[in-house]
Amino acid sequence: MDAQGRGQAGDNNVDPADQWVFNPNTGNYELRLDPSGQGPARPADRKAPGRRSAGRPGAGGGDSDTRPLPVQRGGRGDGDAEPAEPAAGGRAARRAAGRAGSAAATASAGGAASRRKPRPKASGRRKFLYWTAGVVGFVLVAGCGTAFVIYQQLDGNIKKVDVGEENSAVTDGPVNLLVIGTDARTGKGDTGYGDQGSVGHADTTILMHVSKDRTNATALSIPRDLVTDIPDCPTKQPDGSTKVVPGQRHVRFNTSLGQEGRDPGCTWRTVEKLTGLKINHFMMADFNAVKDLSDAVDGVEVCTAKDIDDPKSHLKLSAGRHVVKGEQALAFVRTRHSVGTGSDLSRIQLQQQFVGSLIRKLKSSAFGSPGKLLDVAQAATKALTVDTGIGTAGKLMDFGDDLKKVDLNKITFATVPVLDNPRDKATVVLDTAKAEPLFKMVQQDHALAKGAGKGKGGKPSAPVKKAPPELVRVDVTNGGGPFGAAQETVDWLQNTKGARLSTNAGNAPEKLSATRLEYAPNQADQAATLAEWMGLPKSALKQTGANAGPRVPMKLVLGKDFTAPGSPIEAPTETPEGVQHVSADDKNICAK
Repeated sequence: MDAQGRGQAGDNNVDPADQWVFNPNTGNYELRLDPSGQGPARPADRKAPGRRSAGRPGAGGGDSDTRPLPVQRGGRGDGDAEPAEPAAGGRAARRAAGRAGSAAATASAGGAASRRKPRPKASGRRKFLYWTAGVVGFVLVAGCGTAFVIYQQLDGNIKKVDVGEENSAVTDGPVNLLVIGTDARTGKGDTGYGDQGSVGHADTTILMHVSKDRTNATALSIPRDLVTDIPDCPTKQPDGSTKVVPGQRHVRFNTSLGQEGRDPGCTWRTVEKLTGLKINHFMMADFNAVKDLSDAVDGVEVCTAKDIDDPKSHLKLSAGRHVVKGEQALAFVRTRHSVGTGSDLSRIQLQQQFVGSLIRKLKSSAFGSPGKLLDVAQAATKALTVDTGIGTAGKLMDFGDDLKKVDLNKITFATVPVLDNPRDKATVVLDTAKAEPLFKMVQQDHALAKGAGKGKGGKPSAPVKKAPPELVRVDVTNGGGPFGAAQETVDWLQNTKGARLSTNAGNAPEKLSATRLEYAPNQADQAATLAEWMGLPKSALKQTGANAGPRVPMKLVLGKDFTAPGSPIEAPTETPEGVQHVSADDKNICAK
């Protein structure tokens, strides 16, 4: 099976997410390590409530697929993951957080905390799936602002990582926030997650771009199985020294965190290299976030267009709208086998629906009650790790107050466009033709337009039929681009796109500031194909008055704005065709 179809390639490649099974006797999800299906881990193998247990070698689990790619076999990172022991001081930290939470409730909620039922102690059987937790940071930023006031009492919950950059909490320019969902379990006392001593894996990653004028935001989901390059990464060591972790080429994106000792700064640098965007801050959350946040807001409304009965996640929902929380909320955001193509890409769409609905719930009701606000703040901060630039309550409050200016209906979720990897069907590769224009839109602070594909008067424009590559006939001249640009473009068209009828026509008679494509009316289908390949804006297209003969080529003049073939000339003002995107305020999204 391919990465965008059902399942993963290979009979032995079990998706670790599917090792979590529902135990009807306890009402919780439990880790089943035995692929033969002989049952979940014995109660004796799990930590008893209130006691500290050492991690058992070989008890790794979670939904993190970091299997080496074919080119990685025998390389670094081939070792099996082992569980880490709970961090020392976890019990004391929890007690301190509880005392801080009680004080905060008394001071800001008028004793509301005393009326709430005490939270039961975590049991070893309460296993949560980590990668869904990436939603928490996004919710904190997009869904509130006033919540950060209570962080002054909950400051001790916030963990920090020095990634070598300490940007100001508030900036006059656009803001790029990296939200990472990880399987890190330090201080949680839960076994069976991630690598021993690791900060986790980058399995749910959202790059949130907030425009300079704070009128809109775009949240790009990055697939965990995207094959990409990880740059060299300097990481801070416990003794204060810096260790540079060597980069790797053609590896899964989710190995940018945790593997080889990589910290969130490595994921930070990987995303910058992938998208061309300069990141300001990161927020990283652990696997408790989805369950605890959905409980804190008394459930999140979701919608399914058909009945869902996923034997892997044990999610059973009839078609229609439902309110999910706790274990059921976790099952919703982890399910994939009964929706869409059955892939992780379909699961990303479920997560986007869930986060959008959670943000709406937070804005509409959660912050109307001081007690409810405290519940949300406690659930969020206990799961949150940030960079030092926003590593205090005051800085977080300033950061949240700045970004809360964005209206809910101006927040758009999108998924980085990918294609099946022809070398490994369990992974995906970047769909450059769609991804580059999308990245350029974000780089140039353009909102993902809701009216994509509409012509004048708001009416949808008639789609232009695109010609197949073998029929695209064009003469390419250099009218201001880099030296050798015409030949480089022809080579790219012929060898990458299959346009064998493209020709290098040398230098243009004049220099142009902007690239131009001239074509006849009967060549509109060829022009549409070439414009899509080259990322040409509408302003670059010039149609002549008469039809051309069958062997007359179009004329492509590369202007001073041309940089390289395949790199869009100009950022589009509308969402590129074929890019999945939804509004956070869209209440009509249903899983299909």
